Amino acid sequence: MAGAAAEQRRLATVVESWLGRPVLIVGDAMLDEWRFADSDRLCREAPAPVLTLRRRISAAGGAANTAVNVATLGGRAVLVAPVGADVAGDELHDCLDRAGVWDRTVNQPGRPTPVKRRMLAGNQILLREDTGDPDDALDPDGVTRLLTALNCATEELRAAAGGEAPTLVVCDYGLGALPAPVRAWLVEQRERYATVALDAHDLADWRGLAPTVVTPSFAEATRLLARAGGATRPPSGAGLHLEHPDSDPADGPSELTVGAAPGGAHADDVSAETTPDPVRADRPGPVGEPTPSEGRVALTGDGLSVTGTGVTVNSEAGEGVDRAVLAESRLAELRAHTGADVVAVTLDTEGAVVGGADGEPRRSHSTPVPASHAVGAGDAYLAAMTLALAADAPLPTAAQLAQLAATITVSDTGTCVCRREDLLTALDQPSVTSGHPSLVGTDELDAIVAEHREAGRSVVFTNGCFDVLHRGHVRYLEQARALGDLLIVAVNSDGSVRRLKGPDRPVNPVEDRGALLAALSCVDHVVVFEEDSPAALIEAVRPDVYVKGGDYPPELVPEAPLVRRLGGQVRTLGYVPDRSTSAIIERIRSHNQDREPDPSSHSHHRQPDPSSHSHHRQPDPSSHSHHRQADPSLSTRTRAS
Repeated sequence: MAGAAAEQRRLATVVESWLGRPVLIVGDAMLDEWRFADSDRLCREAPAPVLTLRRRISAAGGAANTAVNVATLGGRAVLVAPVGADVAGDELHDCLDRAGVWDRTVNQPGRPTPVKRRMLAGNQILLREDTGDPDDALDPDGVTRLLTALNCATEELRAAAGGEAPTLVVCDYGLGALPAPVRAWLVEQRERYATVALDAHDLADWRGLAPTVVTPSFAEATRLLARAGGATRPPSGAGLHLEHPDSDPADGPSELTVGAAPGGAHADDVSAETTPDPVRADRPGPVGEPTPSEGRVALTGDGLSVTGTGVTVNSEAGEGVDRAVLAESRLAELRAHTGADVVAVTLDTEGAVVGGADGEPRRSHSTPVPASHAVGAGDAYLAAMTLALAADAPLPTAAQLAQLAATITVSDTGTCVCRREDLLTALDQPSVTSGHPSLVGTDELDAIVAEHREAGRSVVFTNGCFDVLHRGHVRYLEQARALGDLLIVAVNSDGSVRRLKGPDRPVNPVEDRGALLAALSCVDHVVVFEEDSPAALIEAVRPDVYVKGGDYPPELVPEAPLVRRLGGQVRTLGYVPDRSTSAIIERIRSHNQDREPDPSSHSHHRQPDPSSHSHHRQPDPSSHSHHRQADPSLSTRTRAS
């Protein structure tokens, strides 16, 4: 037991070490839409269920979900990807904002945002509708703007990390976000990135990138070996054999189907035409993603043959041969063909097989779950593997953490996201250990900050009046918390609010405002300050990240020079449209006017909040996001800059 506890602490140390690691994610970003419905009858027109929609959930998908996982695991994630100027694109931007991803996506008018819509009844996926076509190629101007965004994001991350080279994650799912000029640029700029991770349906498109790690599915690995030809073969007498076609098969989309995994099969001579064993015919097969115009890859029910696109994998290795054994036997070839230091062949709910330069295969296992629970689990795996390798973790440790991150996300239907807190909890290591109360005085703050700094945790600091707590505040604070390990909120005293907002504010006394803030799970500590400026508290806390809400750039934040002098960074976060304290108060007053027409009442003569039109008042973190302008030179989103 002591050994297991020590191992968990060692793994948790790696998770702590990757905090704030700069990661640039580029590739096919999409929106996952989940529609949950009830059905209790069939329609009269056809034997089809009649569905009543109950709720709808949107989530980041593809490269965007990888970015979300990097951010929630504690990395500093920046996403560069083409996104349509449409409703789906707006929802995707909101998903990125909520997760604290630095949104540097490039608007592409006329090119729709890829969407995967799933309709479910009783947690069973009934159908999936995909929009977004690989033929929707980027025009030359779109390619130019994407390359400009990549270059700027790389330098932005390097500057934010004090000159440290960022990590690059490439997510190429064949939807047109990474045309040849972009691929060529990334290969040419390889030396600007310390660690490079590649997840691509067609690995052959990325020759020359020399990635640190590639994470192909079993089907993608099979396709690569088929296209690579017979240059490398297993040693004579090996029990596994891969027959390659003489010519390269046509490139093709994004859906490969891999059949059931075996378990203890045996055959003397099994070929592509082998008839599946009826005993195993009822085993469900994991589903992958094919490439366009390419034949499907299928593993026979006996687990000994894989066919498709002119490639046949045969095995005569005997009892217990399965996809993991097949993958292990070809790890060296996969490393040679991809130029990668590490190859991790993912096997759906069966785990993964990982190989590095030492030639020692490492097997990890997962718990079988319904397919609707595992959507995006590969993104969590990729994010954790990348962060661990970027933090110089040994390969066995990186493989363990990647598998754990993927496994703990599959407990329910939806797109998988692994949070750092969940990963540490799975390791029996709480992310923040503190006996301090949520509401603290300024005298306690120094000790609290010192305690967390000693543990290697990053501190995020923000301040405001938070007079009438509303959705805009909550979302703003959730985004702020995602930027570090500890969120300290400084709230203005009643006297300070009156000086800033006028004599009729605050509506709620500081005791109530502080208690509500402290009750939010995203807020670690709340402190009250009497001054009009939080400068003294900033001096005391020396935050790693200082956060304000607003549409202006960080350099216009009054506290920015002080924060930067103390070694911190400044972030401004976007607001929720039509949500502000002043607007809520005015709606309440207007409602009271409508209900009390008595001329003796003076409520309708109340003067408007004198600060409601002031350009110098502290911004209420909740309004104006619909006024945010993108950088016209890049047409990129800057909502979380």
